[in-house]
Amino acid sequence: MTTTEDLAPTGALRASINLGNAVLTNGSSESPAGITVDIAHELGRRLDVPVDLVLWDAARKSVDAVRDGAADVCFLAVDPVRAEELAFSAPYVLIEGAYAVRESSPLRSAADVDRDGIRIGVKLGSAYDLHLSRSLGSAELVRGSDGVDVFAEQGLEVAAGIAQPIEAYVSANPGLRVLDGAFMQIPQAVAVSRRHGDESVAWLRSVVDELVATGWVAEALARHGHDPALAASAGTS
Repeated sequence: MTTTEDLAPTGALRASINLGNAVLTNGSSESPAGITVDIAHELGRRLDVPVDLVLWDAARKSVDAVRDGAADVCFLAVDPVRAEELAFSAPYVLIEGAYAVRESSPLRSAADVDRDGIRIGVKLGSAYDLHLSRSLGSAELVRGSDGVDVFAEQGLEVAAGIAQPIEAYVSANPGLRVLDGAFMQIPQAVAVSRRHGDESVAWLRSVVDELVATGWVAEALARHGHDPALAASAGTS
């Protein structure tokens, strides 16, 4: 079986796109755009197959699509739980997780959050949900469709999310502020099911390595209005 037959068994590369990450995807469900869409089309070009975008509103749904065979490739934060089912490339983008609180909150930095009585709103199944589930010892996670939504609806002490959307939320809602410091770095990578052959996984990894090393990723980020410094460095693991 060739790499093309293995990675695109239907004759098209079905790319699972998470519309819930504003750094990686912008536009709309009718006209999705962003670096993940660009990478999907670049992979299809190199495989010489058309690309079908399979759109979701959450990362966990994107994972399920690849796991269940409804899509061939996805774009996700690297996480040990996900790596049990998925084979990841090296990261192509590095973003951070940030906390938002009300102006009146006594919390000042991300390091202050893990204490009794602190409830943190997170998006169910997100990379930061998985990370915080492992790393927190005292604070409580409250899961919902989006961290900021459950924070507002239930009057929680803290909202967790990707730094850029958290900053935008705070800017649009007076009376809030972003805590100093990041609670995690979130490496974003391309992933396929571990059912694929070793040669196919190696091919995917080599393409992503090339896109990072040549500056292709940085250029794509800038083209979509994001800081090119978010691009991972070559050799990042």
